[in-house]
Amino acid sequence: MASSGKKVFIVGPGFIGWNVLELLVKEGYEVTGYLRRNEHADQIKASGAAQAVLGDLNDRALITKHVLDHDIVFHTATADHLPSAQAILDGVQQRAEKGLNTTYIHTSGTSVLADGTPQSGKSSRIFHDNVKSEVDSVADDAPHRKIDLTILDVQKKLRQKAKIAIMMPPLIYGFNPRHKRLSIQIPTLTRYALKHGFAPYVGVGGGVWSNIHVLDLARGYITLLHHLESLSFDSPELDNPYYFCETTGDNEPSWKDIAELIGSSLHKAGELSDPTPCTVPQETYGDIFGDFTDAVAGVNSRSRAVRLRELGWKPVEKSWKESYVEDELPEILSERTDRKAFKGYGGAVAS
Repeated sequence: MASSGKKVFIVGPGFIGWNVLELLVKEGYEVTGYLRRNEHADQIKASGAAQAVLGDLNDRALITKHVLDHDIVFHTATADHLPSAQAILDGVQQRAEKGLNTTYIHTSGTSVLADGTPQSGKSSRIFHDNVKSEVDSVADDAPHRKIDLTILDVQKKLRQKAKIAIMMPPLIYGFNPRHKRLSIQIPTLTRYALKHGFAPYVGVGGGVWSNIHVLDLARGYITLLHHLESLSFDSPELDNPYYFCETTGDNEPSWKDIAELIGSSLHKAGELSDPTPCTVPQETYGDIFGDFTDAVAGVNSRSRAVRLRELGWKPVEKSWKESYVEDELPEILSERTDRKAFKGYGGAVAS
């Protein structure tokens, strides 16, 4: 049994959170995962989770109940589900009323920084997480922002009782062979290519998006957690809750760069007769991200993880190109699905 202060509750230990869970277990934390399926419950238990709780993100009472029993909470399920975030915040506030401190790390995403249109090119606007005003300048109706603002309101109220941070990943790539889970954007664009016979990009494909390997991101969460644990509640660092986590620096690929790699890779694999990427007709957006296609795969989102780097974190995993060719594409091609029946990505997109 872990000692007080080492009990962790992870809402949504999936593509991101499962990797975080495994790192926490290795460090001796007692971890409980909140998830939907029995099969996945067995998987995280095999990874060392002390407990798996089955439930829905809309079950606010159940989520709050388990938050009350944990010192540390991660939300890694989706950046766009307000009721589950509110349920966590309810638990954090109830713990505060009982004199209990909580550390809460919420997952948002850099879609909130989206800049430009699918018809524009690379933006010069870059956001830095050590400059809080840059993130605060985004519109209140930007993607994910409503939930972020809800969290910020509670953070101000509970300044002496809770350490609250918001992790904001960019485009996530990478593959953990033990988990057999894929990311969202690039695999979805690849499945579109397999269905339609060409590698797609949205608009002119000129927008760029910072990116991060999921295993580097998982280590970023641990670095952030240890940092929060080291801070006193009156630390001015807690006034800025934002943390980016990216690997690319000034070498972010454009969406057309990504399409070119998809096209050349599928051509080499014998899946496409022509590697040349093409613009996506709007009438087929339903086979990518539907109404969110422009925002998710057509604009700019440039971020710099200044704060994590200052804490000693650095990316060490494969580049997005190496990961795609060596790990993700083989897994996508092994999927036993009816490619013509593919209907795009139907869930919420974390970034």
